[in-house]
Parts: sequence; structure tokens; C-alpha cells
Amino acid sequence: MRSTAVSSIVAAMDTLLRYRGRSVTGADIHGIRDVIAAHPGESRRQLSVRLCEAWDWYQANGAPRDMVARGLMLALARSGHITLPAVRGRPPNPLAARRVPAPVDCDRTPITGSLQDLGPLTFQSVRRTPAERLFNSLMAHHHPLGYSQPVGEQLKFLVWSAERPVALFAWSSAARHLSPRDQYLGWDLAARQRNLRLLAYNTRYLILPWVTVPHLASHLLARMTRRLSGEWERVYGHPVVFAETFVDPTCHRGTCYQAANWVRLGRTQGRGKDDQTHRPNRTLKDVWGWPLTADFRARLCA
Repeated sequence: MRSTAVSSIVAAMDTLLRYRGRSVTGADIHGIRDVIAAHPGESRRQLSVRLCEAWDWYQANGAPRDMVARGLMLALARSGHITLPAVRGRPPNPLAARRVPAPVDCDRTPITGSLQDLGPLTFQSVRRTPAERLFNSLMAHHHPLGYSQPVGEQLKFLVWSAERPVALFAWSSAARHLSPRDQYLGWDLAARQRNLRLLAYNTRYLILPWVTVPHLASHLLARMTRRLSGEWERVYGHPVVFAETFVDPTCHRGTCYQAANWVRLGRTQGRGKDDQTHRPNRTLKDVWGWPLTADFRARLCA
């Protein structure tokens, strides 16, 4: 035990930087310098892939974490630890230049009645399919918050009644720091860094405005969460065990989440992820969560 404790202290003292949950030591920096020296003609993008290969740094779906590796290498270069090759070109940033999705024609005849009247409801995962254009357009023009491109791992779903869309779901990677959620889960910093990928964030949920069917919102939310983990594993190679979302109490009460048995975990501090002032700068939002498995705490705190 004493030897393990001493080794941990020595490792902590040798840590020069922490980046996205990884401790970077002096030995790591020497290794990165070796990678750069061994491939003098390669670009920063190519070097980041080399670093992923050297560190066995891959996502659960097998793709290299080269964007994270590039961010790390840039941070080390800015702090003077390594020297990177000159930038060869700056490709356009699709997020910065993103246009509002164009309107797409669809039948807007009012849909009313009961759940039974809708008939079978079908969930379609539309990311990177021709139907994604319809999804983006409907979300942009009918959701109060408009369309926002999800970040990290992400899924998009259209829900159909026969040939007509009735609802949309957007999911993405969860926020790194969220006090009400973290307290509810009971995990520590190390467990959160390891297992954050097992959480899914419901960024948008829209029942189309010409659809007025009692209990439809909570019914679809319950069905969506039952299939979410399997869809996530199919696309990204790992499941998710907990879902979360934000609700602005000045506009909504979160009725459908409550009806679907989600748990209100608390309220945000209104500071946002890039806060530098430690003061509220946006609307405080209610945080709602829903465990997707019975053993979610054991898996997230492991």
C-alpha cells in the first residue's frame, strides 16, 4: 500500500497538464516529440492520428480521438512544451458558417384525436440519412429554440404516424459539469471522467404544432428512452444508462417529463459551461433525469 501511495504521489508531481481527463507527464511529452520528429513531413492532422495510434487513444466505436489529440498538441505547443509544424490551411468551420435549414414542404393538416387514432407510431433514426434534412428543417422552423447542431456523440429521431411526422428527438453527449445531476448520481470526479460517455442529453424534443393528441408527449418520451441505449450502442459501440435534459421554468413546467416519471434533480446556476465570472448570465433551468437501467449508479460510479 505504501509503495502504491508513493507511486501515485510521484505520478501526480510529474503531471504537467490535465487535458480532457488525461494526465500528461514529462514522459508523454517526450513521446509526442518523438512522434513529430519521426514524421517531419506530416500535417498536424496526420500527427494527431499518429499520436492516437501510439497511445491507443480510440473512441468506443473504434474511431481515433484525433480531434482531442490535436487540441492537446495545440495546448502543449502554446505552453512551449512541443513545436508543431506550420498550419498548412484553415478549412472552413461548418459550425460557424452554418445556415438555418431551408423549409421543407410537408402536410400540415391538423392531427387530432386519441393515441389509438394515430395507429402504429414508428421511430426512425435519421442522422446521416436523406431524412435528416427534413428533421433539421422541422426543428429549425417549429421548435421555440430553433435548430442547434448537437455536439459529440449524437442521435436524431423522427417519429412517424403512417406517412406523416408527428415528433422529433435530438440527443447528444452530456454536459461535463452539472451539480444537481452529479449529486444525484453520487459519483466522484474520477468516475465522472471515466463514465460521462454513458449519459445522453436530450437537447431538443418537439411535438409538431399541428399535432394535438392527449398524452402523446409522455407516451413517446417513454418509448424513446426504452430504445435509446440500444440505438446508442448500435452507432457508437457502447450503451448509455442515464438520460438528462433541461427545462426552462419560465416557459414550461416539464409536464411530459414528469408524466413519463422522470426525476427533477434540481436547478442550474445559470452560468453556462464557459462562465468566467461565477455569476448567473442566463435563465436558470430545471434539470430532469431518468435512469435507463436499474444498476445505473453502480455502473456510473464504478
